[in-house]
Amino acid sequence: MGLLTNKMEREELKAGDHIYTYRAVFAYSHHGIFVGGSKVVHFRPEHNHNSSSSSSFTSASSSPTEDICPTFPDCGFRQPNSGVVLSCLDCFLKNGSLHRFEYGVTPSVFLTKVRGGTCTTAQPDSTDSVIHRAMYLLQNGFGNYDVFKNNCEDFALYCKTGLLIVDKLGGVGRSGQASSIVGAPLAAVLSSPFSLLIPNPIGVATVTAGMYCMSRYATDIGVRRDVVKVSVEDLALNLDVKSSIEQGEGEEEDSDTDLVR
Repeated sequence: MGLLTNKMEREELKAGDHIYTYRAVFAYSHHGIFVGGSKVVHFRPEHNHNSSSSSSFTSASSSPTEDICPTFPDCGFRQPNSGVVLSCLDCFLKNGSLHRFEYGVTPSVFLTKVRGGTCTTAQPDSTDSVIHRAMYLLQNGFGNYDVFKNNCEDFALYCKTGLLIVDKLGGVGRSGQASSIVGAPLAAVLSSPFSLLIPNPIGVATVTAGMYCMSRYATDIGVRRDVVKVSVEDLALNLDVKSSIEQGEGEEEDSDTDLVR
């Protein structure tokens, strides 16, 4: 592994590693926790288990026949109404390359990573703690999947660190991959005034790239201040609070609609 890639060989895998692979011709990456024994615990949209249709970003589409593993009988295990899944390494990778997510990188190294969702400045917890969180969430779930607030990278980051970014609804915060999606257009917008001051297109591109990297760094879980350490046993309570608030807001909107009618 190096500055340009986190690609690794299977022989280098260790239990507790946060791994990822690219999907849809490198359009996005899917993350999980390697728990040993050629098994990976990961998080994906629940509807992918019951339907062959899915959005292009959230996850690769899967049909019931694709979920059947010829090698491991327990591959694809999950609890009802949960998106946390136990898969074998082959089914997780789906012929993709294997990469290890890096923890405890320096700010300078973080800023050199052009693509988000590959590293963090946060420090990881012990291997035992990481595997305990992953296996506990396999049995108890990780809430509702959300591309920007509660995705597969958020799941793996929590398993590795126990850190939760809490927003006004009490939900899980953005992953590095999601921050990149938001950060790129934001950097372009913020740097547009500099085009009037910097006639050279290369100079404008440099400013835009710098703003993009800084926006990613500012949202890194190891840098943000709205981060709390939450035990996995208490995590379900935090997720329930968010679900209750969202459900209440949904009922409120329905009531307002009824009044308008």
